[in-house]
Amino acid sequence: MLERDPERELASFVLPEAGQLAETGDRWRPFVLLDADGVEIEPVVAFFAELLACDKSAATIRSYGMDLLRWWRFLWGWGVAWDRADRSDARDFARWMKIANKPAPLHWRHRRDIKTETAPKPAPEQLPPGAPNPITGKSSPGLRYAPTTRAHCETVLRAFYDFHLSEGTGPILNPFPLDRSRRHGRAHAHHNPDERFRHERQGRYRPAIPKRAPRRIPDSMFNALFAALKHDRDRALLAFWVSNGARAEELLTSRQRDALPGQQILGVVRKGSRAYQQLPCSADAFVWLRLYQESAWRAGVPRGQNEWLWSTLRRPWRPLNYPAARAMFNRANSLLGTNWTLHDLRHTAAYRLARDPKMPLTDVQWVLGHAHLSTTQLYLPADRDEVIEHVRAHHARRAKSAERTPASPAAGYNPESLTTSSGLPGDTCGDHGRHDACRTSRVPEPGRRGIESRRVALPAQTRGGRLADHCMRASRHPGSSGETSSATDGRETAPSPDPRSSPDLAVAGEFPGGHLAAALERQSREHASWQRLGPIGTRVDRNGCWPLTTAGIVGRAAESDLRRRCQARPPLAAVTDLGQHDEPADRADPCP
Repeated sequence: MLERDPERELASFVLPEAGQLAETGDRWRPFVLLDADGVEIEPVVAFFAELLACDKSAATIRSYGMDLLRWWRFLWGWGVAWDRADRSDARDFARWMKIANKPAPLHWRHRRDIKTETAPKPAPEQLPPGAPNPITGKSSPGLRYAPTTRAHCETVLRAFYDFHLSEGTGPILNPFPLDRSRRHGRAHAHHNPDERFRHERQGRYRPAIPKRAPRRIPDSMFNALFAALKHDRDRALLAFWVSNGARAEELLTSRQRDALPGQQILGVVRKGSRAYQQLPCSADAFVWLRLYQESAWRAGVPRGQNEWLWSTLRRPWRPLNYPAARAMFNRANSLLGTNWTLHDLRHTAAYRLARDPKMPLTDVQWVLGHAHLSTTQLYLPADRDEVIEHVRAHHARRAKSAERTPASPAAGYNPESLTTSSGLPGDTCGDHGRHDACRTSRVPEPGRRGIESRRVALPAQTRGGRLADHCMRASRHPGSSGETSSATDGRETAPSPDPRSSPDLAVAGEFPGGHLAAALERQSREHASWQRLGPIGTRVDRNGCWPLTTAGIVGRAAESDLRRRCQARPPLAAVTDLGQHDEPADRADPCP
């Protein structure tokens, strides 16, 4: 049985601050990794030379060097050599980066205060780490390493050991292997050209990275941010970043000859390909640029076609770099209490271009410098602020519609019939509006025949036979108040029969006279399968009440069968108004 190594106490482990990543200023070796004694680490030197040969930029080498420095400090803390590290060390390193807090090194100013035995100034009160900003909604950096940082570190270390494994100078097994399900076979062996490439070479200890939507700066917040700047140089930088969509470090590569105000273009050097590209910009950006240049030239900033376009505000004059531009932007953030970043300005420009209906998406891709059109499509959906505004408008519309009063009925409708059939407040069924629920019934529209009718709400439950009285009143002509109704020719018609004594007559909510409702009642008794289409009718209950409604739409089979049985009979009454028809109310049922 193999002996198991003792479990490491990762909870109490403190990463030693030994070694450093030093910048040399030499293009052949831009960065070197030094140990605690200041000696270069040879395996890392060979790896950096390989990266330069693979056409990697100095920024990429610096990013790789920071991950290697973190790995070397972890190994120094446990006393393990880099070529003796196994997969248990890599597993513990991945666990430590996931759970432990990031080391918080002191700023160089605070280190100087410690050496001179002076107390540092208290830091201003800020939000807790990882808490969302109340203005922007963006979360601040947390106490632990972000998933993107851990994923990048795992990729760098796996590539480092793969390089030395191929050179024969490292361990036999890579401490950071691939996933068990994806380590066999060639990557993208059966790739479909119509689909995007998948991550088939994923590492075993690589964390899952959540997808984040790009965040733009709203126009109101951008105006406030622009007003918080103090110098014309900073305003010109902000205007260029938000108009041409260039990255922060790309804009800082421009020289004075690259600015062409007559054509409204500015030349920059792209980050990935390092290709020179001229980008269109707004006219306001060139106005602020001219104001900055006039003041800078009067102060003594070098003037020439080959001089840098952006420089420092104080002597000695130096080209403006990315850390200085970020510090300028952070000072404006501190005045507003926001946490926007320089890259959010690029997202803002991309949103403005992509949401313009007259701007082709391929043109936006060219301006932003995206290799794939799918990356540009990320800016097409609405962002968080727009979605919130849309939902607020939805709730406002619902609140406004709830307060709206119902429209008055059109001219020609009988108010009593409309009130009775639609379930509006009033004397409905003689119960004075004390119904518990309403169902849906079908009443005819003016000028239509047969079962082509619309739906209105009718009382579903009454007490003491009130609905039967309602059925009787609905079957009479409008304007009648007694047992008889007056026809158009002045003839006296017979009184309407009581629905409680004849279950085949009038049904609440159907035609006046109940012809169609009675026919549907008989069809429902003959064909039990029609009951699945919706309740068509029921018998009189023990109280003599008629809870008879048509809550569903009668199927086409029932309609056609009914028409075949009634084709030899006179046609149904043509309804001209709710509560009125063009034949006497005492006409017999045409479909016995």
